[in-house]
Amino acid sequence: MNQYVDTLLMGSQKLEGGLLATTKQLLVTSQGGRTESFVIILKACCDRDMDIKTFVKEFWLFGVKQAYACLFGGFLLALMLLTKFWYPLEGLHRYDFIFLAAIAFQLFLIVFRLETWREFTVILVFHIVATVMELFKTSDAIGAWVYPEEYVFGIANVPLFTGFMYSAVGSYIARVWRIFEFEYSYYPPKSATILLVSLVYINFFSHHYIWDMRWVLLGATILLFYKTTIYYKINKTHRSMPLLLGWFLVALFIWFAENIATYANIWIYPNQTDDWEMVSVAKLSSWFLLMLLSFVLVASINQLKIRKAGESEDQRVKACP
Repeated sequence: MNQYVDTLLMGSQKLEGGLLATTKQLLVTSQGGRTESFVIILKACCDRDMDIKTFVKEFWLFGVKQAYACLFGGFLLALMLLTKFWYPLEGLHRYDFIFLAAIAFQLFLIVFRLETWREFTVILVFHIVATVMELFKTSDAIGAWVYPEEYVFGIANVPLFTGFMYSAVGSYIARVWRIFEFEYSYYPPKSATILLVSLVYINFFSHHYIWDMRWVLLGATILLFYKTTIYYKINKTHRSMPLLLGWFLVALFIWFAENIATYANIWIYPNQTDDWEMVSVAKLSSWFLLMLLSFVLVASINQLKIRKAGESEDQRVKACP
């Protein structure tokens, strides 16, 4: 077990032997061939030259690395859910406790070198950008959502821990970029991407007063990135998928997390004031645009590794699960 914990924390590839053993055990102990059938179905989406053993090993390792990249966001979400059902500190508001715990966990990540200073810079930028938007969205004049509980650490209608929720997205992108050694092909000019996300950010404010441009912005995003492929290294080989698909999948998981957070009474929308109900699927468009904004912000700090069109076939990646 210590081997697995050390590997998870250090992002090492030393887990390979353990993963293979675990995979074999799963296949042996599965009842009725269910595990084997599941793997065969998944393998149909992959390269024909990737054997079952390689696929299952990489599929598992992909999940482990993703969980490691989500460390900060996972901590916040778990804390929100836990404190909904059990919060014994009467002298400290729940929102303030979450704020202090987020700071402490951030310091923990830095001290133990689980997060780089570059990634911390990303989190700081996200905190500032998000707080400005939160102040506008929760103002009495707009009231897009509210934070129903009391707090001391806050500005106007915004408790300060909220910036960390957006920072968790930035932290995830920065960490997953490093862990999977991202590379890209047909990535559009940075100037065009910065212009696009600037309009996205402006639309978060302006759509309360003028026509909502989100569908135009989504269309522009597709036109700009429809050829862009992201390459990510799971174990020894880079795999690939369309970048737009990757953003959609992350936006979908953020929507799941939003439902958990609103259920935990972290914030609520007007239609959730009396009784909780699931957040509308239409919110996926907002989270997709936020994902685009977050990614371009991280890309402006990180170095983009672009694959050249003239690379030989053995240097190019193979399709991935």
